[in-house]
Amino acid sequence: MNLKTIHNVYFVGIGGIGMSAIARYFSVNGKTVAGYDKTPSPITNGLEEIGIEIHFKDSVKNIPISFLDKDKTLVVYTPAIPNNHQELNYFINNRFSVLKRAEILGEITRNTFCLGVAGTHGKTTTSSILGHIMQPEKATSFLGGITENYDSNLILGEDKISVVEADEFDRSFLKLSPNIACVTSMDADHLDIYGENEQLQQSFRDFANKVSDTLVVAKGLPLKGLTYAVNEEADYKAYNVKIDDGKYVFDVQTPTSEIKNIEFHLPGKHNMMNALAALAMADVYGVSLESVKEQLKTFRGVKRRFSYKIKTDESVLIDDYAHHPTEINAVEHSVREMYSNDKVLAVFQPHLFSRTKDFADDFAKALSKFDEVLLLDIYPARELPIKGITSSWLLEKMSSENKKLISKEKLSDEILKSESKIVVMLGAGDIGLMVDEVKDSLIKKYKLDD
Repeated sequence: MNLKTIHNVYFVGIGGIGMSAIARYFSVNGKTVAGYDKTPSPITNGLEEIGIEIHFKDSVKNIPISFLDKDKTLVVYTPAIPNNHQELNYFINNRFSVLKRAEILGEITRNTFCLGVAGTHGKTTTSSILGHIMQPEKATSFLGGITENYDSNLILGEDKISVVEADEFDRSFLKLSPNIACVTSMDADHLDIYGENEQLQQSFRDFANKVSDTLVVAKGLPLKGLTYAVNEEADYKAYNVKIDDGKYVFDVQTPTSEIKNIEFHLPGKHNMMNALAALAMADVYGVSLESVKEQLKTFRGVKRRFSYKIKTDESVLIDDYAHHPTEINAVEHSVREMYSNDKVLAVFQPHLFSRTKDFADDFAKALSKFDEVLLLDIYPARELPIKGITSSWLLEKMSSENKKLISKEKLSDEILKSESKIVVMLGAGDIGLMVDEVKDSLIKKYKLDD
């Protein structure tokens, strides 16, 4: 496909985090962009602000007339769109050029030097760190989260180098052709798509086989490549780890060199691992370690990845995207590391009925580590309910004494009753939209300055 001959790009599901980055890319590069999404959101608002036309009712009548010229229009859709979607079926039935999100990302990056970050956990933060490191090299980065440094999921550079978050969902990452890649983790997930964990593992092996130059892997994963670890022997080893004034300071030994006193502000060993993975990829590419050190020092994080919404002596509110037991454990560990003497209240909104069913015992164990837990109803996303799989069923499995099922409407009031200093809001559904209301309530309770 010759993307230069395309005039219009229409997105079905434009509000998705990965889709919106590609929409921004095409808009900035002079294409006329429009699209559909189910509901308005901060992401769709941001796209509309740069001139992208978006509507929220599935109807062929709502497609702008210029996008009905199939010779000039490319259609991009997300796998989350249902099969009976009227607009998508119109484009397919009328033989438009229709590509999945992963396919168009593969097309965009095919002629670039591509650095891809894969893994069931850590890929958004790692790719965002790497995008920040590679920004002085003029890389263009397509990310699965909104970076605090750039307030965007797209870091725009030139067309010679790309940084891509390589998503294992729907085997999407097999559409990419990375020169350098990293695998951060291979825990079981997306079993609604893969069926068995072995099939997920095989997809990661297939991804590894697509890497043309160098593969970087977290130590202990069953893949061959350059390894990285914290306080363990590996090709890239972080050691002499200290916490100084709320930040990590550590040294790194590489296969050929050493660099001292790297400063990194994100809490948690898992984030140090993410920084180390990005450092390794940049080092393999040829970025100087001094430049890497400087960029790590200035990296401010990714929204909804251990994002502080309130951070005072009286109250701390943290917002995090964690939606898998491993991620919840990582957040809990980070909170305890930073606030070892304080009580912690976790608010969790399970994401997907299938994921809740597949990992119920692990969710229960992870959530039970918090001092208090408030559980919201399961966020269905693309799924229909599964009989017997509910938040009350999950609540019963938890060993916590201080646990409660709560509605969205009563969430803020319930949090205000708590004596816990630390409140952590967890989940990949629409819980992120409730954070500001909770924040405002806590500010009033503690008479804080906003």
